[in-house]
Amino acid sequence: RLMATVKSAYELRKSKQEIHHLKKKENNLKQVINEGRNYIIGQSKALTSVLNLVAKVAKTDVNVLITGENGTGKELIARELHRLSSRKDEVFIGVDMGSIAENLFESELFGHTKGSFTDAKEDRAGKFEAAHQGTLFLDEIGNLSLQMQAKLLSSIQNRSVVRVGSNKPIKVDIRLVCATNCNLEQMVADGLFREDLLYRINTIHIEVPPLRERDEDILVLADFFLKKFAHKYDKPGLRINNVAQEKLMEYPWPGNVRELQHTMERAVILSDGSVLKPSDFLLHAKPTQSYGDQPITLNEMEQQMIFKALEQHEGNYSAAAEQLGISRQTLYNKLKKKND
Repeated sequence: RLMATVKSAYELRKSKQEIHHLKKKENNLKQVINEGRNYIIGQSKALTSVLNLVAKVAKTDVNVLITGENGTGKELIARELHRLSSRKDEVFIGVDMGSIAENLFESELFGHTKGSFTDAKEDRAGKFEAAHQGTLFLDEIGNLSLQMQAKLLSSIQNRSVVRVGSNKPIKVDIRLVCATNCNLEQMVADGLFREDLLYRINTIHIEVPPLRERDEDILVLADFFLKKFAHKYDKPGLRINNVAQEKLMEYPWPGNVRELQHTMERAVILSDGSVLKPSDFLLHAKPTQSYGDQPITLNEMEQQMIFKALEQHEGNYSAAAEQLGISRQTLYNKLKKKND
């Protein structure tokens, strides 16, 4: 009995050390984010409405589902919920559910005991335990298989986790925030998402509007990113001319705020003078012509392919260039030629 007590005390101490280590890593990340000034920027009615809802919901502990297109800032909204909550001095743990392999799902979220599988060299706490008394943010929740959904639902319902290799439940106190760019209601109808899990995570629903519905914020964000990257790359005094501002306003921004951020960073890096012109932004305007039986030129076909690749990769030029089998500089040149 004495040995069992000593072993239990040792395991408890080790678990606390693991959780402390995870929380320390999260606090370091939080400091980096604050230093990076990744705040929610904008003054549009659409964004203000969302932030007003966030302020109301943050005071409670209810589960929140954040939806919106890629690049709209769903994680920033989740972090704002945490910042305004009573848990603000505790950790915010973010998990990209889409990047977790199914065979590692339980280990990552719920932890494991030493020897529970080949690579389990020691006991390890999962994300749920690490987020104890803080906020757990599960991004891309729509990417989970039905089997993974069932395991997640059980932990949410029971407010506890069971580490892989153990049968002892561990109580956790977390604020759960989930996010997705999927239509979960449609996925439920298609048999791809559990209806009971949707009810559990969707006590409050926050829809983040795309940038094209936030016209008033485009130039505000552009100016914010301009100053940020001008400082980062030591190019003071940069400004955007009026024609370029009009182009930024006209562009539909399929990759949303993330695409605008990438666009401004590239423009600052590639700028030669103190004034940014339309050609500095390499904006890829989506073709609106309906060709029907009309022949299209090779250049027009090429532009369509480029736009499609950029749209698929949310404005990431490196990824789009790789998909197209060309260098990033070649992609820049083709778009620059089009915009001139």
